[in-house]
Amino acid sequence: MVNLVAAQKPLLNGLMKMAGITPHTVEIYPGTVMSIWVPSETIKKFKTSSKKTTAAADDGGCKTEKPTKPVVVLVHGFAAEGIVTWQFQVGSLAKKYSVYVPDLLFFGGSITDNPDRSPAFQAECLAKGLRKLGVERCTVVGFSYGGMVPFKMAEMYPEMVEAMVVSGSIQAMTDSISAATLEGLGFSSSSELLLPDSVKGCKALLKVAAHKNLANVTCKAHVLTFRSKLPEKLVKGAPCNELTSSGKNVQFFFVWGGKVQIDP
Repeated sequence: MVNLVAAQKPLLNGLMKMAGITPHTVEIYPGTVMSIWVPSETIKKFKTSSKKTTAAADDGGCKTEKPTKPVVVLVHGFAAEGIVTWQFQVGSLAKKYSVYVPDLLFFGGSITDNPDRSPAFQAECLAKGLRKLGVERCTVVGFSYGGMVPFKMAEMYPEMVEAMVVSGSIQAMTDSISAATLEGLGFSSSSELLLPDSVKGCKALLKVAAHKNLANVTCKAHVLTFRSKLPEKLVKGAPCNELTSSGKNVQFFFVWGGKVQIDP
């Protein structure tokens, strides 16, 4: 059975490069690495024998320079990594903005040996990674799980987040919200919903997660790929006990669909 998501990767990578972004790896801490698609014009190659000039970060014979246009950071949700989620938005936005598309930890090439699985740790790593790339201020766009991470980022680094655009998400998945949502969808736990171990479970997830009928696509391949990559602790690390205030003086824009089922 063909995994359509994996099959389209080479084509998608080429399209993203044509749109003006290129993959880059940033070490956040020893043992913690984030993969971030960055504006191609910010990547400069240098000869290893030559003197390195001052740069925001360097990786594999490359150095990154500060963006020259307003920065937009596109943060993906739980179901797919960065460029898979935002493939239809990058081209248009890159014409006027410096677009950064990160893979959150445990997605794409982003990994960590840190046991922390909370959105707060994701936000910390994302902010540190962007700063190493020379980003000082940005507008963050988040979808679903990728909306909770920017909320934490705005709370922890208000001087960095100028504005937020959030779609199909909430500030945080509290214990009470999580329980109410799962009960309404007919699931007993977040792991049962988000980490299906059968084709039937995958179809159930797609039924509530997508407006269009995707339940008959390659669910078996999706289940095998998805469960092999994402630790269950990432799902269990999302809920928290209470809400906290987000960053001050940050503009918020909410995009909400009438048929959104997962996030209340």
